[in-house]
Amino acid sequence: MTTTTPTIVLVGHGMVGQRFLEALAERGVTSRARIVVLCEEPRPAYDRVQLTSYFSGRTPDDLSLVEDGFMARHGIELHLDDPAETVDVTTRTVTSRAGRTFSYDSLVLATGSYPFVPPVPGRDAEGCFVYRTIEDLLAIEEYAKTSRTGTVVGGGLLGLEAAGALKGLGLDTHIVEFAPRLMPVQVDDGGGAALLRTIENMGLTVHTAVGTQEIVTRDSTVTGMKLSDGSTLATDLVVFSAGVRPRDQLARDAGLAVGERGGIVVDERCRTSDPSVYAIGECALAADGRVYGLVAPGYEMANTVASVLADEESESGFTGADLSTKLKLLGVDVASFGDAHGTADGCLDVVYSDSRAGVYKKLVVSPEGELLGGVLVGDAESYGMLRPLTGSVPPVPPEQLVLPAGVGAPVALGPSALPDDAVICSCHNVTKAEICACSSLPEVKKCTKAGTGCGSCVKVIGQLLPQPEDTGLCGCFPHTRSELYEIVRTRRLTSYAALLDGHGREEARGGDGCEICKPTVASILASLSNGYILDGEQAALQDTNDHFLANIQRNGSYSVVPRIPGGEITPDKLIVIGEVARDFGLYTKITGGQRIDLFGARVDQLPAIWTRLVDAGFESGHAYGKALRTVKSCVGQTWCRYGVQDSVRMAIDLELRYRGLRAPHKLKSAVSGCARECAEAQSKDFGVIATASGWNLYVGGNGGATPRHADLLAQDLSDAELVRLIDRFLMFYIRTADRLERTSVWLERLEGGLDHLRDVVVHDSLGLCDELESLMAEHVAGFRDEWAETLDDPDRLRRFVSFVNAPDVPDPSVKFVPERDQIKPNLTTLTLEGTLTR
Repeated sequence: MTTTTPTIVLVGHGMVGQRFLEALAERGVTSRARIVVLCEEPRPAYDRVQLTSYFSGRTPDDLSLVEDGFMARHGIELHLDDPAETVDVTTRTVTSRAGRTFSYDSLVLATGSYPFVPPVPGRDAEGCFVYRTIEDLLAIEEYAKTSRTGTVVGGGLLGLEAAGALKGLGLDTHIVEFAPRLMPVQVDDGGGAALLRTIENMGLTVHTAVGTQEIVTRDSTVTGMKLSDGSTLATDLVVFSAGVRPRDQLARDAGLAVGERGGIVVDERCRTSDPSVYAIGECALAADGRVYGLVAPGYEMANTVASVLADEESESGFTGADLSTKLKLLGVDVASFGDAHGTADGCLDVVYSDSRAGVYKKLVVSPEGELLGGVLVGDAESYGMLRPLTGSVPPVPPEQLVLPAGVGAPVALGPSALPDDAVICSCHNVTKAEICACSSLPEVKKCTKAGTGCGSCVKVIGQLLPQPEDTGLCGCFPHTRSELYEIVRTRRLTSYAALLDGHGREEARGGDGCEICKPTVASILASLSNGYILDGEQAALQDTNDHFLANIQRNGSYSVVPRIPGGEITPDKLIVIGEVARDFGLYTKITGGQRIDLFGARVDQLPAIWTRLVDAGFESGHAYGKALRTVKSCVGQTWCRYGVQDSVRMAIDLELRYRGLRAPHKLKSAVSGCARECAEAQSKDFGVIATASGWNLYVGGNGGATPRHADLLAQDLSDAELVRLIDRFLMFYIRTADRLERTSVWLERLEGGLDHLRDVVVHDSLGLCDELESLMAEHVAGFRDEWAETLDDPDRLRRFVSFVNAPDVPDPSVKFVPERDQIKPNLTTLTLEGTLTR
């Protein structure tokens, strides 16, 4: 460097600041200028968009956006924990908190924004936090260890992120939002209602259309909140997430022009009122009069200033940006794009709503059919296609873009239908043509940076690239289910987040997974005795029925199936079932598996029903789970003149041994007392038939739509030999089968088929049998009835309400009509909650 080398000082090292440095490096500016960075935080730039993933196991280092060696390679001077204190535009100098003074030729302000904390009494009390930096999260995490209830002030993007974090930390969580709906900027009333219902079903309490008037304290420590409707909310911890304000004080003090409502005024080249000073990101008031709070516009500003400083000729600067967003908040997909609120003259709405499923989709179209914008809640799968189509007339009618498959949506648009100039990655303004010029996702990320921002475009990018054969479970994991089982087992993992971050695809790490891998991993964790399935993060992984330990029916009610091992039941227990059905007005049906199914229970009635049944000696029959359902039996030699073994006793022993065993698919079994086969054992996943010399074991059978006769694995077994072989068979199946693969399909797919299976579980050809038996022994020893465990814990019981904010109010949509002296769903009330309008 010589004395004529220009100096560029960057104030602020967040996401936008780091992007600015990368843009300088790409243009060769770092080789011909001195670059000085003043950073307020004690760590380099990190991914603030993924901040909440810290609570899912990602470390601050995982969140870093600075490639190892980047600063040294480009000669950039980074001063951490040393923010700029003053700027003198006359002398062109910046002074830091540590007293360092730097002269500049060009100054770039990337100071971002600060959280707005309402000016209410008590806001500075111990237990009050903001949600903006890693240090904020560390402080919240520590304070939550001694707290029971947490409240988030603000129901916007960051507010819901913060609420999810508090819930993940085990706190009873409340959200207070001044607007009449959640996420008022991004979604409309319909989207807000769908989001509200889904979030309340997760056990969070939401207070909308109320403000915070006071933080109640005792000895300067938070104990509660007073709300504007006169109510009081008891809470131990408060997180303020009520919006942000531009950090423009440094510019104000330097005499730079600032907007009436804040923000450093800049032109299309992001120049401030001083031509040597630039402002980018959330601190800047752009030429269109807007302060942009999203990362994509900040990146665009960073590129604009880098181009100016590199003396690149450009006809256009920063004149505005796409405000589209796609996020997963509390596990709920939420997206908005274009004119989401329908402000254009004469615009029309196309709406699909299913409030029971928590899905809401609205497209805004012009009278000529041009797509103007939209809102997606609960199912944002089509976001990657819809956003690039904004501003054009879609090739199919709008309703086909929002209807679910099989409900009038015969045409499925793929990314190939998009024009080459369609912007796929809005964070880095990357088009379809630029992506298609690459051959792999790593190449796309390296050459274009697409997919390295918010990540919402990664799926579409993958669909545009050449498709190699991929045996991975889903887009989140490159491993098969059986490989994931081995990873979880051998590494003793107990968390989905740890599995995803340690072994997921690069682009999926730090995310929330998908509806394929979450229940699959939940099953793996449960089959390896990971405790109560609705504790902690496991609750969000479960299939629909497992969420409430009961089978949901077509009108939103639930069925309850108590376990009746072997079909044997005493008169007293029969009477209890009858009394429960009578007292709760339930429909009763004897199933094909020798059990009694009780239909028509509301979700809020489930604990009361279970209490009666558990007190009478019943337990969950796991009819809702991918687990052992029943072991059916005939009466055997005890009563039947043809029986040669006690089939009832064996059926009861087997059902009690394997009850609650989670598997890739449901498991059914039967024991017949003789070759007449009254229990139909040869149509079951594992079936047992008595012989004069013992028991014959059949495996891989299946009834249903694709029936398969079971194969004989071994014959004339003693009781101990039979149980030992079934232990080995079931654990080998659980260990090696694919997701949702029945034993019948698995056996036919298994290389070597029945002979290989026999070699493994009978002759121990792989040396696995001791391990398989040990795994089964752990399951048997660790079994706990899920109904009883729920009833014993008041916190667990809180989820069993129709409405979190009105726990005593039953769901009015669950209605019945009489039929044959019982009840049936009133299907006339099952109208789709929402209409298609144009």
